[in-house]
Parts: sequence; structure tokens; C-alpha cells
Amino acid sequence: MKIKSIGLTAVALSALAVADVHAGSRLLATSGVTQLEGSAGGGLTPWAVISGYAEEGEYSIGAFHTSTDVQDFRLKVNGVSASYDNRFEVSAALQSFEIKGVAGDLRQEIYGAKYRIYGDVIYTALPQFAAGIQYKRLLDGGIAEAVGAEDSDSGIDYYVSATKVHLAAIGGYHFLWNATLRATQANQMGLLGFGGDDESGYTLQPEVSALVLLRDDLAVGAEYRKKPDNLSAFDEDSFSDVFIAWFPNKNVNLTLAYADLGSIAGSEDQDGFYFSISSWFK
Repeated sequence: MKIKSIGLTAVALSALAVADVHAGSRLLATSGVTQLEGSAGGGLTPWAVISGYAEEGEYSIGAFHTSTDVQDFRLKVNGVSASYDNRFEVSAALQSFEIKGVAGDLRQEIYGAKYRIYGDVIYTALPQFAAGIQYKRLLDGGIAEAVGAEDSDSGIDYYVSATKVHLAAIGGYHFLWNATLRATQANQMGLLGFGGDDESGYTLQPEVSALVLLRDDLAVGAEYRKKPDNLSAFDEDSFSDVFIAWFPNKNVNLTLAYADLGSIAGSEDQDGFYFSISSWFK
């Protein structure tokens, strides 16, 4: 399966987001935004929330675009997602990673699925829990093979997430936290292949997010994502960011973040801004 038209689809659905469509019964911002691999959550890490605003018996479809620009690299991600019953989510994304000054991009397809196991982010005492899977197919594996990746073709990430909103918890403002545990072999999310000469098997990596809703439609927060360090050729650092997300309605959200991506493929101190737009409709 190829994803040749995802970029055009994202633009088209973003335009449709301003249309007057029927919204689900979930509260504004409980969709989260869309992370770099296509799952609903924060920008860096998936959450237990399901994309869109579909409730019981309802469905939602949507699209997103994310652009990240740091000193030596650019990453663009286009994707689509669908959900049903506030229980199931599927997604597809295409990552294009540009090394500045070098012709050609590293490209990776990611196909994801998520299932809500238990709870509700607001209405149950315990957090909402979900389990997910991300199948990653690297379209340009030459660099991954050259740097010592054990597998330069494909890999699978597995994760479990817990997300909870505490109403009026901090000075009267709503507070959300998320904790994700990911089993992965991916080097730089898979863009440099899977496994390596230092570590070839799966390792468990924690990811956390927290935000405060300043208004029903405006959130500020931060994220941290631990990543494996499988290759002796390069050190791989954790990702972190601070972000602001705006939800003008249930059909669209806009996110602006400042991300610290650490060392990438031997280039140190990679940090900069990323922008993301997500849209949903039924």
C-alpha cells in the first residue's frame, strides 16, 4: 500500500474543517492533537484518547500535517486517521525526513491501530487506558543499512497509554497527564532502521505528557520521550518539547511547539519549532 496522496488529502480535509458539520458529544480538546507517527495524543507521544470526537455508535475521519525544522534537518509528516465508537482508531502517515544540503529525503510509512481498553479521560476515577501498534516501513533504507541498523526495511512498535483529565485541579484550570510505555527497536522513530550493533532487541521506553487548559479551547504543556540508543555509530537522545494547542472548534486544531531533539545522526543540539494542523469530520 502506498500513500502518494496523503499530503493533498490533508490539505483538502483541513479546508473542509471549517464547514458546519455535526460534532460528537465528547468535550472540546478530548481528541488530543496528532503525534509525529499519526496517533492521537501529543506531538511526540501517543495518548490513550481516540482521534476525533466520535462517541458510541459514531465514526470520525480526519487528516493532519506536521512540519518540524531544526538546524540540520526538516521533517514533514502527512497522515489520515479514522475512529469508531470512541473505541477504535486506525491511522496512516508518511514521514519525509530531509537532510539539509543533501538531495533526496528519507521516507517512512507508518500504519497504526489503537484500542481503548478501559475508562474515560474525564468521567471515570481511573485513567483511560489504551493499547496501540505502529507498523513502520522504511522506503529509503540505504542510510539505515550504512550506519549499522539490523533491519533497514520495517519494524513494529507496541505501546500502552494511560490518560487522565483532572477538572479544575490547578488554580481552577483543567489538568491532563499521560504516561505511555513503548516497546520498540526503532532508531530515530525508524528513519534510521530498527535495531543495531549495540542493541538489537526490543527495549521499553517511557513517554510522558502534561498540559493545562487555560481555556476550553487553549492548552499549554510539555512532553518527554525516551528513545533507544541502538547504534554505536551515533548517540540517540531523548525528545522533549513545550507546546501550545488551540482548538477553535471540534473540526480543527493548531499546535505550535518548540522541540529539543538532541543529537540526530551525529549532529548535536538539534532544536527548533514545529507546527501541526489536524482536522476531523463525520
